[in-house]
Amino acid sequence: MTNGLLGKKLGMTQVFDPKGRLVPVTLIQAGPCYVLQVKTVATDGYNAIRLGFDTKREKSTNKPDQGLIDKVNEAVKAQEGADSGGEDAAGRKGRREKTPVLPPLRYIREIRVNDPSNYHVGQRISADIFQIGEKVDVIGTSKGRGFQGPYKRHHSKPGPETHGSMYHRRPGSMGGSSWPSRVFPGKPLAGHMGNHRSTTLNLQVVQTDPENNLIAVKGSVPGHVNAFVIIRKNIRSRKG
Repeated sequence: MTNGLLGKKLGMTQVFDPKGRLVPVTLIQAGPCYVLQVKTVATDGYNAIRLGFDTKREKSTNKPDQGLIDKVNEAVKAQEGADSGGEDAAGRKGRREKTPVLPPLRYIREIRVNDPSNYHVGQRISADIFQIGEKVDVIGTSKGRGFQGPYKRHHSKPGPETHGSMYHRRPGSMGGSSWPSRVFPGKPLAGHMGNHRSTTLNLQVVQTDPENNLIAVKGSVPGHVNAFVIIRKNIRSRKG
């Protein structure tokens, strides 16, 4: 099965574990996701599947995304036509339950896989790939904090707060006058804070609800409420 899934952060709450301890968790709607494309080494140079999550209106879909969805629906219909050539239990031909037409999807990302032959276009993947107790990594976009100073952005050490000091939360010296006559790269200065790709590693799955495609992971994940995230099985174990 795939190593990851697309989802949406629903918010934080708290639950009791079997030992009666209160555990802070983040609820994530993990799926359902649909396979939109299967990539192989022969065709694309690597093995991956392209997943889509969260439907949206056709009016809000651009032409490239709509063209992708149309190709997926055509491939599903062609597969159904090939499978309906035989007879069913009652001896009738062409009697097969049709897959509903896939609407446009809002969040589309790629997930690397080891064996792409296990997947086909139009396949539905749900949250049942995650088990209670296993560790996962959650990838998302952190909250944007706007333009912030170095004291908040880089946790710089503040200056004196009393005795006439005028330093307080200032960025500090920029460098010498004659040498180097420039600011060294990496100087912690003010700037745009947040709104970048962030990954939280080794979060434990506390509860799962496959029927509603919900999972609860211990701790916090990047992003605001209703932010899209990628949930993958952990790639690096915690030391110690």
